[in-house]
Amino acid sequence: MKTIKIIICAILSSTILSCTTSKTTKVANQEEYNKYLQNITTTSESLAQKELDFWQKKLNNQPTQYPYLSKIAKANTLLFSEKGNISYLIEAEKKLLKINQKTNYNKASHLRSLARNYISQHRFKESLELLKKAEVNGENLNATQKMLFDVYLELGEPDKASKYLAEIENYADFDYLIRVSKWHDYKGDLSSAIRFMEKAMKKAKEANNKDLKAWSYTNLADFYGHNGQIKDSYNLYMKALELDNNNAYAKKGIAWIVYSHDKNADEALRILDIISNEHSSPDYYLLKAEIAEFKNNLTMKESNIKVYLSAVKNSSYGVMYNQHLAKLYLEELNDTSSALSYIEKEIESRPTPQSYDLLAWYYYKNKEFKKALEVINTHVVDKTFEPEIQYHIAEIYKANGINDKAMALKDELLESSFELGPLMTEKISNI
Repeated sequence: MKTIKIIICAILSSTILSCTTSKTTKVANQEEYNKYLQNITTTSESLAQKELDFWQKKLNNQPTQYPYLSKIAKANTLLFSEKGNISYLIEAEKKLLKINQKTNYNKASHLRSLARNYISQHRFKESLELLKKAEVNGENLNATQKMLFDVYLELGEPDKASKYLAEIENYADFDYLIRVSKWHDYKGDLSSAIRFMEKAMKKAKEANNKDLKAWSYTNLADFYGHNGQIKDSYNLYMKALELDNNNAYAKKGIAWIVYSHDKNADEALRILDIISNEHSSPDYYLLKAEIAEFKNNLTMKESNIKVYLSAVKNSSYGVMYNQHLAKLYLEELNDTSSALSYIEKEIESRPTPQSYDLLAWYYYKNKEFKKALEVINTHVVDKTFEPEIQYHIAEIYKANGINDKAMALKDELLESSFELGPLMTEKISNI
């Protein structure tokens, strides 16, 4: 669910401080993308459901054939990807646990499959333990090392991640290229991140692998957006939809362009309504709430926040939405004590700069400015370059009278207006 990500891009702030129609050239073309919003045929979902039914029937007829569990888990994982329903991911976990128990946790491929499931659930420490076992096992070590890079980066241990990146070095390998791209993005080197993602996309095209092409298109679209190449970003989301008209991530990317760049809030909401009817993810309601606030429709905003909170009460989500909930309690519900409980859980399970940023923001909201400054200086500054976090740093600097650094960050942030959206940009203008 890395899983759960909004596209990023940069445009000049002077065009987005008003809720009126932007003077910038519109990028999204409703006539082009509308065909992917209507009369959707979900071929992938249908095939995954057929696979699930086939292997479940086989297992029912031959209960001792535990390898069928892996096939059932794979089908459930595909259905989760297509529909976003958390129950599919949990069902896949149950089957993967059973097959690992049957094999005494001695088969690296099954360990990796369960580790991958835990990554989707943001259970990174549990994933790491499984990958360590797979590493000792040694079977297809390269595949294990790739996942160890992923998990260590998610856990805020870049030195260990870097070690595994060196272990898997192979510039002819798609999997390596996307990880090098991710590494450069993590380090704040966008031009290199784009360069390597473009190489990965080329590899996917050469292999004519539909899934890898769609994945590379949407991820490169994110980077192009961050780089101010909004039209290129839009075109790649469209290419992903040409391959898979049920690609919710691409549709959400287009919705963000329609909202943040084209300033067509009603059309963005229409797109999101269609996506949320097809794909069950609570994230859409937070975005709808933001757009409702942009429209100054506070009733709609509150309604979407309520739906979101109701959705994430589902215990199956586990820790997946702790970060989002912490932000929501800090920013919208003015309940810092509830926010702190989520922040502490997030730091415990995932001690990243992003998690510590939430703690600093908690102190800032409580007007404990010196504590906030101490946290960002120790755990956040120069360790992440995400614009939202840079905004928090700027506000904390300003609150502590460090105005020169605050103003320097303000200038940088105004170049990331598209990623942050109109509401955040207005806040930045007041730094």
